[in-house]
Amino acid sequence: MPDLFDVIARWWKRILALVLITTVVAALIALIIPKKYLGVATALPASAYSQDKTSVFSQNMQSLYSALGTPDDLDMIVGTAHLDTVYRAVSEQLNLTEHYDMNKNDQQALAKTAHLLKEESRVLKSDYGELKVKVWDRDARWAANLANAIMGKLQQIHQDVQITNNATMLARINAEYNQKKAEYQMLADSLQHANQGSAELLNVQKGSLLQQMVEYEKLLDQYKLMVNARPQALIVVENATPALKPDLPRPFLVIIGAAVLSLFFGLMAALVLERRRILKSE
Repeated sequence: MPDLFDVIARWWKRILALVLITTVVAALIALIIPKKYLGVATALPASAYSQDKTSVFSQNMQSLYSALGTPDDLDMIVGTAHLDTVYRAVSEQLNLTEHYDMNKNDQQALAKTAHLLKEESRVLKSDYGELKVKVWDRDARWAANLANAIMGKLQQIHQDVQITNNATMLARINAEYNQKKAEYQMLADSLQHANQGSAELLNVQKGSLLQQMVEYEKLLDQYKLMVNARPQALIVVENATPALKPDLPRPFLVIIGAAVLSLFFGLMAALVLERRRILKSE
């Protein structure tokens, strides 16, 4: 194996030339590449118990659980952010086909726009248990608006899921309530023609049904409130604002990285060539 210092002494001019050329090319590319601004929206998870009817209407449960959720509550939301549905909805909502200069006559314009938005976005869970929505764009205002729109769409999707569950339960309870109401009316009609022995039994059944109907009415009111309240899945703590400086590219890092990599590659290439020269001379 040739000595490293001897290799540097013999090849330093070529290595230096390679480093300079690579660094200049990297600097030119970094200056030519269009600048992109970063928009970041931040949210905390809302407690899953805030979406549960029992915890909302029970004072004991409210005192046990915080309004904020745990970082694990964000896993489903981060998973939802991988779906194309989110980006298609945002693209259609903000008319991104025009912003991204897509051909309006292209039938796949919306799909391409959504794909491009997804490529320029990152939805992740930070080390501090926060949900971060990051979007890069050529325009600082658009980057902020897109980050806020994606955050809003994630909020809406998970709200709709919970509302759908509550609405389904509301419909079932309402059906059961109507059935009990019909049975109560039938008992009331039967009481008018019943003898004394049967009347006592019917009154007992009527009282039991009345109590059940009161419980159903209470449940109906609670589920109606849950449907109309739209409990949050996320608590937005910071909306994205237009950045003052571009985030990409980062010329200094690009130049330093290119210089270090070219120096390493130059040294490796010099070692290989020097080893071949020594082997041939032997």
